Amino acid sequence: MALVSIKDVAAHAGVSPGTVSNVLNRPGKVAPATRERVEAAISELGFVRHGSASTLRAGHSRTIGLSVIDIGNPFFTEVAAGVEDVASELGYAVILGNSAGSQDKEDRNLRVLAEHRVRGVLITPSGEDPGRLDRLRERGISVVLVDHPAHRPDQCAVAVDDVAGGRAAVTHLLAKGARSVAYVTGPLTIRQCVERREGAKGAMRAAGLDPDDLKVAEAATMTARAGEKAAADLIAGGLPEAVFCANDLLALGVLRALLRAGVRVPEDVALMGYDDIDFAAASTVSLSSMRQPTYQLGRIATELLLDECDNPDTHAHQHIMFQPELIARESTQ
Repeated sequence: MALVSIKDVAAHAGVSPGTVSNVLNRPGKVAPATRERVEAAISELGFVRHGSASTLRAGHSRTIGLSVIDIGNPFFTEVAAGVEDVASELGYAVILGNSAGSQDKEDRNLRVLAEHRVRGVLITPSGEDPGRLDRLRERGISVVLVDHPAHRPDQCAVAVDDVAGGRAAVTHLLAKGARSVAYVTGPLTIRQCVERREGAKGAMRAAGLDPDDLKVAEAATMTARAGEKAAADLIAGGLPEAVFCANDLLALGVLRALLRAGVRVPEDVALMGYDDIDFAAASTVSLSSMRQPTYQLGRIATELLLDECDNPDTHAHQHIMFQPELIARESTQ
């Protein structure tokens, strides 16, 4: 069977080949009714674009990259959903990379994305080395930070105020009567973990408590299994009156270990998570948590990235900082 060409699609839709090209590469510039007619012709004729050829001609593809720290964390799954929805609406595909918190793996993922000539990259960086991202930009690849603030004016970023989140979480625990608090966290090389700890200490300081009394239990990973081990260590060393976890997966692991050991939540120990993933409300004891606008992070970051890609002359860099929302449930009642 002969391959269907752009000219075939144009003739079938009653438009010019240039209009078909715009639908494929710049759909926002085509009137909705015309775009629908062309898309119907593409579907009816079974047209498949020659991706590698178009990439070589344009110098880039209709593809963006997304690099996250842990795709196994429902937080990043929801971010990815927001990214994919906007990309799909604007005619882009998404290549996903999972760094697992490793800068070496992240560097390899970024090299692969550059080799695929992606238009831009959305990234939650695993470290604080801006040089790696500058090298992408030198190649003409736009970069937007996701769940990470920018420290320069020529960079877009969408983030959540983690210091405020940590402060609100522990303020809530202290308001419930707790005076001894443990912070169960992932690696303190991760910015979010450090800033949530900073906020927790700020809440203790504001309540007239010594912030150095915050007991920190650092886990190698931010998973439920790591939370279980951290809880076992806390039980062995003497339980505090409240536990604040750097994410909900850790908190769910802590909850499971506490209940297994006969510790009542919240009567014996109040428990607070972070992210408000779907499992938080559905756990055996519903989990209090700090809610983040996760899906919106992905959507807005992608809108900023594609605006920078498609409108470089008029694009204005933005630093968007959301505030987390405290959701109180049974685990702190």
